[in-house]
Amino acid sequence: MPNQETVDVLVIGSGMGGATFSAGLAPSGAKILILERGERLLDSEAARDARAIFQRGVFRPRESWLDGAGQAFNPGNYYYVGGNTKLYGAVLIRNRAQDFEPISYREGTTTGWPFNYDELEPWYTRAERLFRVRGAQDFDRTEPRHSAPYPFGPVPDEPAIAKVRERMTRVGLNPFPLPLGLDLDKWLKRAKTPWDAFPDTGCGKMDAESCGVNEALRHPNVELRTNARVERLLVEPDGKRIAGAEVVANGERQKIAARFVVLAAGAVNSAALLLRSREGGLANRSDAVGRHFMNHNCSAVLSIDPVTVNDSIYQKTLGINDFYLDDGKGGPPLGNIQLLGRVTAPILKTSLRLAPEWTLGLMSRRTVDWYAMSEDLPNPESRVTVEGGQIRLDWKRSNWAAHAGLVKAFRERLRAAGYPIVLSQPFDRRTPSHQCGTVRVGLDPSTSPLDPFCRAFDHPNLFVVDASFLPTSAAVNPSLTIAAQALRVADHVAKHDL
Repeated sequence: MPNQETVDVLVIGSGMGGATFSAGLAPSGAKILILERGERLLDSEAARDARAIFQRGVFRPRESWLDGAGQAFNPGNYYYVGGNTKLYGAVLIRNRAQDFEPISYREGTTTGWPFNYDELEPWYTRAERLFRVRGAQDFDRTEPRHSAPYPFGPVPDEPAIAKVRERMTRVGLNPFPLPLGLDLDKWLKRAKTPWDAFPDTGCGKMDAESCGVNEALRHPNVELRTNARVERLLVEPDGKRIAGAEVVANGERQKIAARFVVLAAGAVNSAALLLRSREGGLANRSDAVGRHFMNHNCSAVLSIDPVTVNDSIYQKTLGINDFYLDDGKGGPPLGNIQLLGRVTAPILKTSLRLAPEWTLGLMSRRTVDWYAMSEDLPNPESRVTVEGGQIRLDWKRSNWAAHAGLVKAFRERLRAAGYPIVLSQPFDRRTPSHQCGTVRVGLDPSTSPLDPFCRAFDHPNLFVVDASFLPTSAAVNPSLTIAAQALRVADHVAKHDL
């Protein structure tokens, strides 16, 4: 095969896991090549145009996957340098300590993790520094132990949201400042819009590109190559070590050999790449690759007070975990509540296409927009497969009773707080609500593809550091947990393998 080259570490994917791993390993001096199938996301008028983003879907991928019934759908995954973090809500929150242990819900019990919170805590602290997280402790009863404070104080509430905080407190809830990766002044200087689901074009969001890739590229031993799609991983003749990857870069096919391969293409694409690289799949002695796919149960909850105007711009500064460890009455856990980015009329129009925007604007000005999120339980039949080169995602939604309970409990508090109208709508499969699982970590190679340091049991030079490794989904945003584990794995590789 022409144009062969050799590197020490080949990182496939530049999202949260791949970017953070690369930043963590870069000081080692190893020759690191990051491959990204997309390009850098450049600034444009569309980047702050809600109609372009939500109604026309200008940043969505031009691809289709199949669902469990064989129906095609357009997934909401993004292929840019920085991956899905380019349009994320920048909530960088730690898993709760209890999330690392088995948790009993109404519909089942999670498996727990192969290590506890204290093992990952120092890496959470380092990840918070790398992503310059804004936050504050002592507001949330579920907050786990921190060995150091947040690097920066919290993003301030807008006046309208400060009043929302007061209303939530009056009905017995304990709102806390969301930990956010955001330079607010820089973001608003570009345009006065929310950041949640708006693309970052170098304007203040702390994402995998701005904090991870760019930090790694400060080191001369790191290279980023865009428009480079990995077709399959290559295996040494003994079947044990990964030899490298076959790549199509700018239309040219080549082989890249590597001492170590770090897979970080996302929970769906990483599993798909392993499955299509060899009959029966790579790292698949356990037959678990592609299985245990999880996607948070999520709903938008709109609380409407006809006599109160919400004139906030960005809104997304509050979280509520009063239903996280139990249902508020001593029963099983329900999940997390947080503010969405401001949902304006053009965004509402996406779901209410027959309604005039001016009418939706009247409603939006009196609405506070929330995001309800519950854990999806690991299920081996919820899985990614590849059929004739086509990705099939058969997501078996679980724990929906807990999510319905969360929305119901929060509705009751919102009405008590003076919001007579409360609407809710679940997110569909076109919205990737923290996809994870599929190549999970564990202690037993007969049930898990990866060891606790994300090394494949079957291939000692293969690591998987994106959301695939998560053995449970918890009920908070996973980005910081992915970053913390990626830093932990990079440190382990630097000390024990290079």
